[in-house]
Order: sequence, then C-alpha cells, then structure tokens
Amino acid sequence: MREAVEARDALARALTRAGIQLPAMDVRTPWRDVVAGDGSGEDDPDCARAARYALVHLGVCSSSVALALAAVIARGADR
Repeated sequence: MREAVEARDALARALTRAGIQLPAMDVRTPWRDVVAGDGSGEDDPDCARAARYALVHLGVCSSSVALALAAVIARGADR
C-alpha cells in the first residue's frame, strides 16, 4: 500500500511540473472489497486469493488533459 501511495504522489508531482492535473488520482485495494452474494455473510473465496497490493487509479480526464499528457510523454520519449 505504501508503495502505491508513494507512486501516486510521485506521479502527481511530475504531472504538476509538466502543468497537468488529473482530477481523480487515488489508491485502491483489490481485496476485502467483495462479499459473497449468497447471503451467507462470508467473504468471496476469490477475495481470499486476491493479490495483496494496491493500484494507482488515474481516474478520468478531459480530452484536452489527455492530449497534454500524450504530448509530455512523447517529448520525454524523444529524449
């Protein structure tokens, strides 16, 4: 979890330096979010096997922000 938060923060700082802000960056975990749908009240068995990691969710952005992000990536890739 800590690594995902640090990655999100690093990405946000880099995007800010490039003049880009994604409106909804957060960290999400893929475990303990699912409950069995059979009314038993037990956790979904697939949930117990879920990888123990977190994901950086970038959310959605406008087309102008997507184009700006693409341009920054392209400039970096051309170096």
